[in-house]
Amino acid sequence: MNRSKIEWCDHTWNPITGCRNGCEYCYARKMTARFSGDVRLNLMAKSDYRTQDAPDGSGKVFVLDSPMLNGTGHALTYPFGFEPTLHRYRMNMLDKLKMGNNIFVGAMADVFGAWVPEEWIEEVLNVCVENSMHNYMFLTKNPERYWELDAKAMLPSGENMWYGFSYTCNDDQSWSSLNGDKNTFISVEPLLEDLRLFDTDMLCPAAKWVIIGAETGNRKNKVIPRYEWIEKILRHCKKFGIPVFMKNSMISIVGEGNMRREFPPQLLNKKQSEKVKARLEGNCCHCGIHMRKNRMIALCARAKRGKQPEQFAYMCKDCFVEFCNENGIDVPELEGLYDKETKLSQNN
Repeated sequence: MNRSKIEWCDHTWNPITGCRNGCEYCYARKMTARFSGDVRLNLMAKSDYRTQDAPDGSGKVFVLDSPMLNGTGHALTYPFGFEPTLHRYRMNMLDKLKMGNNIFVGAMADVFGAWVPEEWIEEVLNVCVENSMHNYMFLTKNPERYWELDAKAMLPSGENMWYGFSYTCNDDQSWSSLNGDKNTFISVEPLLEDLRLFDTDMLCPAAKWVIIGAETGNRKNKVIPRYEWIEKILRHCKKFGIPVFMKNSMISIVGEGNMRREFPPQLLNKKQSEKVKARLEGNCCHCGIHMRKNRMIALCARAKRGKQPEQFAYMCKDCFVEFCNENGIDVPELEGLYDKETKLSQNN
């Protein structure tokens, strides 16, 4: 689980890596080459991995139940280079996050590629459903896989699940709506030409978000988007009330003052994990009301002189004042004890 440098998400999670789309502008393929080690030697360590046939007949895909280590004992991030690989040991990585985040699933893969076994996708989606405090964003160049899984009722709904379509040029696959209340978005990155999709009177499939980015790197045939291509997308999204997020790669084209960094409302909603809630919230030991612990009085005691007192319970401010008054205890002058939320007064 990595803190992301991608501007539109907080973290990237890569339980599946590798891709067979063959995009010539792909940044991920170059990145994996730096962290693969000697792929030839890795393939010789047959006891460390398993393989299975890709469902589209494109060859073998790899399964790692535990990390593959190099000669110095360090884990290899991409031991098979850019070949499709399931890193099953990464399935529990979401447990490390204490707050809800916007997570890009498969930043180093096309999770819904035709070569990805269905059971891999199902396993990843199940983990997302089990960790519902996060918002999950998927991105594919193969939207047909969305429709196939949706028809089998395997594609989770919910406002925290976002299914994206990578649309960079007019030759990319067409796109149509998903069933039910699925959130969909379009990633126009890199923008390679004037896109006909945004000529229409209706943005199909009623996308709730559009991301725009220019190609980065120094590829020989690198395309610099024209301003009028971008302007047409912006006009189209304005017409249908679609939020637009422009990546930093667009600054040199449109200027900092014209940058749009908008998010759908659902992606601005950050939740806390159950572990964090348990640490920050609790029940009053007298009346049982559930609230944040920093709005209650912490009760402490020590069993032996010289020992540090230990915290054993919490009491809401009203109950604490009432308890002191009923037992003839002078109510201590605690900061914030008599605020607008405290119903009782010291004289009661």
